[in-house]
Amino acid sequence: MALLQISEPGQTPNPHERRIAVGIDLGTTHSLVAAVRSGAAECLPDDQGRVILPSVVRYLPDNKRQIGFEALANVAIDPQNTIASVKRLMGRGLYDIGHREKLPYKFVEGEAASGMVSLDTVGGVKSPVEISAEILATLRYRAEDTFNDDLFGAVITVPAYFDDAQRQATKDAAQLAGIKVLRLINEPTAAAIAYGLDNASEGVYAIYDLGGGTFDISILRLTQGVFEVIATGGDSALGGDDFDRALADFISAETGYLPSTASEKAALLVEARRCKEVLSATNNIAFQAVNTQAMGEKSTKSGVFELFREQFVAATQHLTDKTITAVKKALRDAKLSKDEIKGVVMVGGSTRMPHIQQAVADLFGKPPLTNVNPDEVVALGAAIQANQLAGNNGAGDLLLLDVIPLSLGIETMGGLAERIVPRNQTIPTAMAQDFTTYKDGQTALALHVVQGERDLVADCRSLARFELRGIPPMAAGAAKIRVTFTVDADGLLSVAAKELGSGVESQITVKPSYGLSDDQIATMLKDSFSTAQQDMKSRALIEARVDADRMVLATQSALDIDGHLLNADESSVIAASIAALLIAKEAEDAAIVEAATTDLAKATEAFAAMRMNSGIAKALAGKNIETV
Repeated sequence: MALLQISEPGQTPNPHERRIAVGIDLGTTHSLVAAVRSGAAECLPDDQGRVILPSVVRYLPDNKRQIGFEALANVAIDPQNTIASVKRLMGRGLYDIGHREKLPYKFVEGEAASGMVSLDTVGGVKSPVEISAEILATLRYRAEDTFNDDLFGAVITVPAYFDDAQRQATKDAAQLAGIKVLRLINEPTAAAIAYGLDNASEGVYAIYDLGGGTFDISILRLTQGVFEVIATGGDSALGGDDFDRALADFISAETGYLPSTASEKAALLVEARRCKEVLSATNNIAFQAVNTQAMGEKSTKSGVFELFREQFVAATQHLTDKTITAVKKALRDAKLSKDEIKGVVMVGGSTRMPHIQQAVADLFGKPPLTNVNPDEVVALGAAIQANQLAGNNGAGDLLLLDVIPLSLGIETMGGLAERIVPRNQTIPTAMAQDFTTYKDGQTALALHVVQGERDLVADCRSLARFELRGIPPMAAGAAKIRVTFTVDADGLLSVAAKELGSGVESQITVKPSYGLSDDQIATMLKDSFSTAQQDMKSRALIEARVDADRMVLATQSALDIDGHLLNADESSVIAASIAALLIAKEAEDAAIVEAATTDLAKATEAFAAMRMNSGIAKALAGKNIETV
C-alpha cells in the first residue's frame, strides 16, 4: 500500500525536518539573533559566549572591516571610519539628521533618486543600508554556525514608528546580507509576544521601549494567543544616545571642557555612556574627561569631575518628559485610562535607568514589569514569530495584529488629503474608496499618495505619484474610479486605481524617497490635534470653492450648447450670478461661497427645465403616439 506524507498548510512536509528561522533585533546600540530550540526561544551566542553584538562597523583599508566588539573598541581611536548607531541614519536624508555637527562622520548627501545620506570612509562611500547589512550578515553567520545549516529566513524587528522609507531600508539591508525576510514586526509587539507567552499574560498592557536610538510606546491587548495592537506612538529620534549626549553637554558646561578633535568628541560620548550605566547602580561616579585643557576656573587639570545621579537625572529630565508625553498620547488614542493598564513591560537597555522606571511607575501608579531581560526580549519574541512563519511544529497558536502608525490617503481637488487607511488600522489590510472625474471628457487621472493626519496635502508627507490613463471620455462625475490601498504585514504599501466601467487600471508599489524628517514623525499627530479646528475651516472653504468651480463649469457648458433658449434678460441674470459666484469664491468664508453657489443653482433652475423640455421635444420629433 502506498503511503502519503500529510502536513499542515505552511508546515514542512517531513515531520522530522526543521527550517532554520531566527528572530533578529537590529538595534541602534547592539543587535541580537534568537531562535526556538527545544521548544523555547533563546538568544544565540558567538564563539565567546556573548549574545550581544555591538551595532558598530569599522572600515579599514584594502576592503577590510571590523564588526561588533572589535570595532567598538576603536570608536574613540578612529571615529570617522567607525560607524555606530547607524540605525538612526536608515532612510534619512542629510538634513533630517539631528546633531549631525556633533557626529564625527563625513556625510555624503544622497542622490535625488533616493535621497538617503551616505558616509565617506577609508573603505569608500558606504550607505546606512550597506553598514546595517554588515551587522545582519554577522548575525546570519552566527545562526548558521550554531545550527550547521543554511538559514531559511528571519523575522526582523523595527521601531513601531519607523516609516515606509525606514522599513524599506531595513528590508534592503537584509536582502544585501543574504537573508530572506519572513516579516518585519514592530519591536514592542515582538516584546509582547515573548512576554505574553512566557508569562501567560492576558489583558491590556503598555510596552515602553526605550532603546539606544528610538523610543516606542504600544498599547496591546493580549487574549488567548491574540496580540492586538490598539495604539502606537513614540519618537524615532529619541534613545539612550540622546541621554549620553545630554550628559556630555552637561559636563562640558560644568567644566568648560570643549573637545576639539573628532577623537576627543567620541571619547567624551564613550565616557558619558559609561557613567550613565554606572549611575544606574550607584549614586556618584568620577567622570574622566580625556585631554582636558585649561579653559577657565571651572576646568580641572586632572580632567576628573565628580558626577552625581541627581545631576544626570536633571540634565536628562527633558528627554524623560518626552517619553511620558508620548505615553499619554498613546493612551488617549487607545481611549483608555492609565488605571485600565494591567501592566507596563519595560523593553530596551535604556529602561535600566532608575529614574526612567520611577517616571513610568509615577504615571501608572504601579511599578513596571522588569522580570524579563530588556535587552533580549525583542529578539526572543521575533524568534517565536519566525518559528511559526517557517511552519515548524510546536510554534503554538499565535495571531499577531499589528497596526500602521500614520494615516494613508490621496490628494483630491483643491489640495485636500482624503484618508483611505486610518492610522492604527490593523495590518495587513486592504481598503478602497471610489472617486470620479472633475472635467467632461477627462481620460486620465493623476494620483498623489500621501501620509499624515492633516486635512491639507501641504501638511502631509508625499509618498508617491502615478497616473491612470485610458479612461473613456465621459461627462464629469460619470466615471467611477476605485482606489485601493494594500498594506502588507511588513507595513509596506501598494496602491491600485481602476475605472470600473472600462476595466482600465494602474498600480504602484510605494518605494518612498528617503528623508522624512524626525521632526515630521514626532509632530504629525500633535499637529493634527492642535490645528484640527483650523484644518476643518480650511477644508470646508476648499470644498466650497471646488463645488463653485464645478457649478460654473457645468453652467457655462450648458450655455454653450443651449444658450439660444434664453432671452436677453434671462441670460443676463445667469451671467450676473456667475460673476457674483466668481467674486464670492475669493472670500475666506465657506458660507459666503456656498450661498453664492446656491444662488447660481436657483438662477439656472428655469434654464434647466427649458433644456429638459427641449431635449424631450427633439426626442419626440417626427414620431406618432403609437411609436412612442
